[in-house]
Amino acid sequence: MGRRRPARQRLAVAGLTLALLVLAAMAVLQWAPLPASLHQQPYATLMLDRQGRPLAARIAADQQWRFAPVDSLPDKYRRALITFEDRRFQFHPGVDPLAIARAAVANARAGRVVSGGSTLTMQLARLLRDDPPRTLAEKAREALLALQLEWHLSKDQILVEYASRAPFGGNTVGLRAAAWRYFQRPPEALSWAEAALLAVLPNSPALIHPGRDRERLRAKRDRLLEVLRGRGDLDAADLQLAKLEPLPRVHELPSLAPRLLDTLSAGGGNPMLRTTLDGDLQRRVRELADRHGRRLGRQGVHNLAVVVIDHRDLETRAYLGNVQHGDTDTYGAAVDIAGRPRSTGSVLKPLLYGLALDAGVILPDTLIPDLPTNYGGYSPENFDREFRGAVPAHEALARSLNVPAVRLLRRYGVGRFHDQLRALGMTTLFRPAEDYGLTLVLGGAEGTLEQLTGIYARLIATGRDGQAAPVTRLAGVTPVAAPFPISPGAAWLTLDALRDVARPGTARQWRLYRSSQPIAWKTGTSYGLRDAWAIGSNGRYTVGVWAGNGNGEPAPHLGGADTAAPLMLDVFSLLGPAPFPEPPLNDLKQVRVCADDGYLAGGRCPAKTALAPLHSHFQTVTPHHRRVHLDGNGQRVHGDCQAVAGMHSRDWFVLPPAQAWFYRQRHPDYRPLPAWRSDCLAGARALDPSPPMAILYPHAGAGLYIPRELGGQRGQAVFRVVHERDAARLFWHLDDRYLGVTEHFHQWAIRAEPGWHTLTLVDDQGFRLRRRFKVLGD
Repeated sequence: MGRRRPARQRLAVAGLTLALLVLAAMAVLQWAPLPASLHQQPYATLMLDRQGRPLAARIAADQQWRFAPVDSLPDKYRRALITFEDRRFQFHPGVDPLAIARAAVANARAGRVVSGGSTLTMQLARLLRDDPPRTLAEKAREALLALQLEWHLSKDQILVEYASRAPFGGNTVGLRAAAWRYFQRPPEALSWAEAALLAVLPNSPALIHPGRDRERLRAKRDRLLEVLRGRGDLDAADLQLAKLEPLPRVHELPSLAPRLLDTLSAGGGNPMLRTTLDGDLQRRVRELADRHGRRLGRQGVHNLAVVVIDHRDLETRAYLGNVQHGDTDTYGAAVDIAGRPRSTGSVLKPLLYGLALDAGVILPDTLIPDLPTNYGGYSPENFDREFRGAVPAHEALARSLNVPAVRLLRRYGVGRFHDQLRALGMTTLFRPAEDYGLTLVLGGAEGTLEQLTGIYARLIATGRDGQAAPVTRLAGVTPVAAPFPISPGAAWLTLDALRDVARPGTARQWRLYRSSQPIAWKTGTSYGLRDAWAIGSNGRYTVGVWAGNGNGEPAPHLGGADTAAPLMLDVFSLLGPAPFPEPPLNDLKQVRVCADDGYLAGGRCPAKTALAPLHSHFQTVTPHHRRVHLDGNGQRVHGDCQAVAGMHSRDWFVLPPAQAWFYRQRHPDYRPLPAWRSDCLAGARALDPSPPMAILYPHAGAGLYIPRELGGQRGQAVFRVVHERDAARLFWHLDDRYLGVTEHFHQWAIRAEPGWHTLTLVDDQGFRLRRRFKVLGD
């Protein structure tokens, strides 16, 4: 009994010691820190199109082409890798004693190290430790780390981690980078030959490069394919075809959208960017932009940007942030101009038009004044420096007339328009509304091509579908829905105005394109000839083009119609025609308007039916139609000078004198009001107090600076007046001092000292007009 007790004690101690060792080993496996490189390593950024094809890439910070890990290994590559590297991978705990024993025997026979007996897990451990020297001590640390990895990771995770870190030649690291750089396809699309080659390549990564023993690489690949055939993974025909596949060469990754990559990857984030872009379309649009860029470069225009949006699903299909021709340092080739604020030119006019329709400020045919205008010293001018007197709102938009746009903005409200632009999605309006003033609609604002093209896309989507979410450029991202401030009816009416009238300077191109496909489009040119815009929509796509110089340098030949529009139209030709949306009749209503001024018919004008947004409340009855009474000779009379039986009534279209003077030059059928009969003048001024004349210059309350002449004498300012009647005579008075009389053409050069003055005009029928003005001092 005495001898048995020590034996039992020794057995118990041994068991306890073993248990403690097991617990210690488990504690080490559980709590010993894993290498930081398992979770921290720099990735290259890869941007893919909507079909998963590369658009652009940026190398990792350590200058390695190492893309984000695959989620799981493709079946062909998984089988090839395990067969070549570690056939008992699924069964060992990270270290394979049989493989180590076999390696020891082989090394002893060779008298040198010919095999290491490493498992895939041990190879992963070596990669995580930055491939240390292959000594016995390092081998032991590698084995311990392999056990630890098996403790923490599943077999599938270990395979993914290894495949994402394995060297594939040069600075190509990881399965995803190797698949794209050598075969131009994602890992899941690899053939058997390609999967086998990538399985054997990390064993001798240098063999992939030309000039090396590439036939040895082919032999290794083919031997693995034969083993796979023997295991039943592929049949004889597959084996024969696989062996015929050539060895790959290194392909440069595409750079189709480098500026978008810069924008999306700014500040880090996801190294794998899946976009909504179409790679094929991106390439073809880039070719078009290059061709136009070469032409424009010779005209001093060195930068182009293009955005194409499919407005059926409101996704970006092409994005050229900056196509540059010229010195890259001077013109900023590295800047994503499509996402940078630039002067908007006239491209905000359609948005004002749609908002004004909804607000009941105008109808499409409502006449808007187009005549010399001054608001607090600001005097807008049309591009052609001409005036039309009055022009229908839809025509003013289609012809991009500046004066009617400014007058419309003043009626709608600058602050109101500013707020609505922000609601539409313009995040670039960083100044308060009063800082922009009336220039807000003529290029005084800042906007980006991407945002403005997106707003136009939402405009047509709203007009077609009644709703429009924000535009997205990243796949799988659902943007937060936001209400669109322009109703479907107003949106459609806006687009209808933009597609029916040819733009100045583009009549030839427009005739060519309007027969092949309907396009609603708008051009714009910023003040100083620095930014040219063209944005338009057909039945499916919205295309936005910006042209100019990235450094803000003006170009004498720059213009939206001549510079940006030709590229936009070529892009639409590339995209092909699409049926334009039908009017959303549920969001429109019919109203009766006067045929000649577009205001609500009040029973005194020839009327027609017009469309208006359903919920708009336009209530202005025509102010331009009067009922006048004439005698037998066609002269105006009234009841105090003519018996009722001797007069007849007629409804007359009458514009204010200043508008009428310009309007008549383009509308020869316009007839001014007949003159009053001489014996009716006494009561006429009471019945018709508005004077039949207007002062075109100077504007009311304007300050005039009259410079001195060479002799020191103060110069003269030419005053200009128009009258309804061509034969009218005007008598001029300055500060109650009679100056003289004019007939037919009413101009007078006036010399006046600094200070306030009053100009008084009296016509030959006694109608009187006064205008106060101030002459500024030296």
